[in-house]
Amino acid sequence: MNQFRRYFFAILLTVLLVPCAMQAQTERTITIHAKRYKFVPAEITLVKGETVRLVLISDDVDHGLAVKGLGIRADMPKHKRVEVTVTPEQTGDFPGICSRFCGAGHGSMKFVVHVVEKQ
Repeated sequence: MNQFRRYFFAILLTVLLVPCAMQAQTERTITIHAKRYKFVPAEITLVKGETVRLVLISDDVDHGLAVKGLGIRADMPKHKRVEVTVTPEQTGDFPGICSRFCGAGHGSMKFVVHVVEKQ
């Protein structure tokens, strides 16, 4: 009976964990930091139709990220990690901005997402 239980649980774990592991391998993650008065990196490139997880981190004060053309809008509380998932459906260059006033240089806080065709 013990052997049957081990075999059963091995199959169960395989059925449950393999799809999760495969998804984790296929979804790309990009970390973006916000700090007065810039995003790092200031530009990223995505592939049309590819799902990407954006990890947004504010290193100093509250910020926000808004990329209107891609439907991205997220608040970035200071020292917190916020995740946004995006799957771009059109190619082009999409400008983004800091969407929360963060000080005198707020207006110069720009971000660009380049979306390209799959090669």
